[in-house]
Amino acid sequence: MNYRGRFAPSPTGHLHFGSLVAAVASWLCARHAGGRWLLRMEDIDPPREVPGSAQSILAALPAFGLVADEPVLYQSQRTAAYDAAFEQLRAAGQVFPCWCSRQDLADQGGLHRDGRCVAGPDPDRAPAWRLRSPDLEIRFDDALQGPQTQNLHDAAGDFVIKRVEGFYAYQLACVVDDAWQGVTQVVRGNDLLDSTPRQIWLQRCLGLPTPDYLHLPLALDASGRKLSKSERAHPVDPVDPLPALRNALAFLDLPCPSEAPNAETLLTHALDRFDPTFLPHCSERSAA
Repeated sequence: MNYRGRFAPSPTGHLHFGSLVAAVASWLCARHAGGRWLLRMEDIDPPREVPGSAQSILAALPAFGLVADEPVLYQSQRTAAYDAAFEQLRAAGQVFPCWCSRQDLADQGGLHRDGRCVAGPDPDRAPAWRLRSPDLEIRFDDALQGPQTQNLHDAAGDFVIKRVEGFYAYQLACVVDDAWQGVTQVVRGNDLLDSTPRQIWLQRCLGLPTPDYLHLPLALDASGRKLSKSERAHPVDPVDPLPALRNALAFLDLPCPSEAPNAETLLTHALDRFDPTFLPHCSERSAA
């Protein structure tokens, strides 16, 4: 099967360094394998979206030499596909409506493990919908972080796939779209490593293929905090892309020549020396 990789940002701010690292690494993995690199805009959470940030991210990527091989997929246009997956799960009895509040779940460590709603129906408000999580060890071999094992019942419990507001949760949309786009390897930050067992279980429930996974070290700021939009990380500058691109490649242990004239030259130099097995195996590291 031909390699297909992807970069899937959320439009919650401008492109920042941590996202640039994920974009560059996923692009390098795809090009190293002779495969295709795809873009997906995960715009299914309107309350968290920053107006204009989707366009900003997509406009910035080419300045760093990162051009997708196919048109961008917008999750906001994929509701019918998520509806179909949800109905498949409901028909199989694998989901249930839940009116539980955080307080209702406090005695269970904030997790739902009963396979049914503890609070019971509330006619005055809409429910969330949860996927039943069995007492099952989910195992997979991450290409960078090594063998992983998670008991889904203990670690995740019955997790939400459709929110009270009616929006589909990240886990369901991600699984459906990875299959739709034919993604063969997911390259992303280590903050999503814990989500992978839930996605593997959803893939099994829906009869979808499981791609390979490679989780990159998290980029930390000087104070040891994760660089992310939620931490108000400074955006990278597409007008002057070379400094941030050099730093992203150095973060991936791919130092590049200081005299490179443009982003394409830097990426070509990095690709000539790239081997995914030599990416840094730590779970996090400083971006400085």
